[in-house]
Amino acid sequence: MKTIARPTKMPAVLRVAASVAIVGVIAACSPMGLFTRTDDKPLVPAEQLYASAVTNMDNNRYNAAIEDLETLERQNPFSDMNERAKVMLTYANFRSGKFPQAVMAADRFLALYPRSSEAPYVLFLKGSAYYQQITDITRDQELAQDAIETFTQLQSAYPNSRYADESRQMLLVARDQVAGKEMSVGRYYLGNGRYTAAINRFRVVVEEHQTSTHVEEALYRLGEAYLTLGLVGEAQTAVAVLGTNYPNSDWYQRGFALLQKQGLSPQMMTGNWMSR
Repeated sequence: MKTIARPTKMPAVLRVAASVAIVGVIAACSPMGLFTRTDDKPLVPAEQLYASAVTNMDNNRYNAAIEDLETLERQNPFSDMNERAKVMLTYANFRSGKFPQAVMAADRFLALYPRSSEAPYVLFLKGSAYYQQITDITRDQELAQDAIETFTQLQSAYPNSRYADESRQMLLVARDQVAGKEMSVGRYYLGNGRYTAAINRFRVVVEEHQTSTHVEEALYRLGEAYLTLGLVGEAQTAVAVLGTNYPNSDWYQRGFALLQKQGLSPQMMTGNWMSR
């Protein structure tokens, strides 16, 4: 079961910008400006739209805020308010549960402002939007993989960011989801006698998802599959690695008993991928 992480506050810089937005409204309006129409809507100064969006956000009117921000982007494409507006648009879509739209808004922002000081926050929102869409392990885990890639990018590019820290638990959960899917498929193959295919799935868990909760079982299942194929050394190595890393695990006890039935014991095979 994945935990829920839902950012609930905008960065302070977005609210500060709104506090001075109204000041420029009158100066930005020409006598004819409000009567010029674009897409059948009167032109409204960027500052006024931004201030309205902040007010709507503060009152949890996210759809109204999204409308304000999209109008700002459409009518005032060269405004200095656009960078802040695009951050808020990502956040508003996220808060309203429009996760695919939040991802698209984040991608637009990052394409236009890759060096912005708000880039870590936008990456965090993007990863969180993917995370919120993760389904149970019986379904495709593409969204979990997208969350992993986004949070990994965030932590690599901005290791000292508070958002990198906040994303770590979600990254662990997303990795666990992907590993769980690999295990589910691997067990299916194992139960249907497709041992090589099963081994490939369990190997992915051991090599690529070492922090997941599924590694212990994956090592046991590797021992089970290898033993069935007559690859005794590989089976002994899988159980030996399991015992070295998880000596008190129930999976190790089961692996040890499995080998004992064949008159074998855990033993590390030098040069094997598991022993490395």
